[in-house]
Amino acid sequence: MTEPTTQAQGDEPLNQFTNCHGGILRRLNMLDELPGLLGPAARARLIAEQALSFFREAIFEHHLEEERELFPAVIASAQPGIERERVQSMADRLTREHRVLEELWKSLEKDLKRVAKGMDADLDTVDVHRLVREYSAHARFEESEFLPLAHTILGRNDNHMAALGLSLHMRHQPTFNAHI
Repeated sequence: MTEPTTQAQGDEPLNQFTNCHGGILRRLNMLDELPGLLGPAARARLIAEQALSFFREAIFEHHLEEERELFPAVIASAQPGIERERVQSMADRLTREHRVLEELWKSLEKDLKRVAKGMDADLDTVDVHRLVREYSAHARFEESEFLPLAHTILGRNDNHMAALGLSLHMRHQPTFNAHI
């Protein structure tokens, strides 16, 4: 019986090589996953980068235009009484939703900047989904309720619609500086 023990002891150096290969192969299999992960990682950086610029440049500006131009124009053109109260209530709701959405965005912005730079981030996925869900609901309400009513109200007087169009146009014109 001493012979198998001697043989097992003789195989021990070879078993070390076998065990080592097992670890090497596990690591190489993980490395083999890397090319498949590079595309999604690059896409994540791109999406975060585009979201950062779009939200600040487009969505914040969109909210500002609605609150400074659209809502006041519709409220001013609405018929006194029930119609004006309804429009005011809708504009108040949409404005409150703007603030909630903007605060939610601000809570995500720091981590989105990290993602855009390819850094580790603890991005709150629940809040990302919440932002998308709540903005979608906001847009649906505005598109299905407020804008059709705004169209009806402003459409009663071509001058009111033209005034809104001119006001929006002027907001998008570059400023002229005569002191250059």
